[in-house]
Amino acid sequence: MNRAAFFDVDGTLIENPSLERRFFRMLRHEGKIPWRNYFAWLAEAVRLAPNGLMHVQQGNKAYLRGVRSSGHRAARVVNGSPFLPEAIECVVQHAANGERIVFVTGTLQFLAEEIAGCLRQELAKRNTSAEIFVCATRLEEKDGRWTGRILGQPMFGESKAIAIWWLAEKWKLNLAECSAYGDSTADQWMLASVGKPTAVNPDAGLKAAAKRQGWRTVRWRAATKEKVKLAKMVPERAR
Repeated sequence: MNRAAFFDVDGTLIENPSLERRFFRMLRHEGKIPWRNYFAWLAEAVRLAPNGLMHVQQGNKAYLRGVRSSGHRAARVVNGSPFLPEAIECVVQHAANGERIVFVTGTLQFLAEEIAGCLRQELAKRNTSAEIFVCATRLEEKDGRWTGRILGQPMFGESKAIAIWWLAEKWKLNLAECSAYGDSTADQWMLASVGKPTAVNPDAGLKAAAKRQGWRTVRWRAATKEKVKLAKMVPERAR
């Protein structure tokens, strides 16, 4: 199969706030971020500011400097991030067609790997399986602690398109037959790199780009509390 479906995660497969923001809140609540790291983050933000706000948001991991890289129970962050129902059905359809599923996301690698595992479980509930690959932002580690620096480039903007092109070369993909899904202005490079782009719940910038390029636009909404409660009450075999 020479096709793949590329998905952003935050705001596309799951609701915002992002996985990393939820992770940050957990660390802060548990008191695992030293106060000096907030000043380090501000200093790094000033350094990155000339490159634009997205570089500050996506490329600044100084708040993690010296924080242990293990034992953070990433599952706690991910389990509180339910998939959008239409997103799961979309992935199921691509998986049923034998396509590779790829996360291309600015979230941290270990969080992306964790939610990929959750998606595999969701697919299994629907008697479907798929290879799920992850291209995410990788953190540098030293002696079991994060240094606050990123390995390579943060996975946003043009970096997402570069990752897709690299995978296309590696897997001999026909990008004209591949699909991509994203929600933000920074995802437009990713969407432009495939033949079947879809803007999901797009922000103003992506909405304008989608209209200009003639890309498909969809609205994927979260399940209501009533539907979630009913799903928990009804046995899986009865659905």
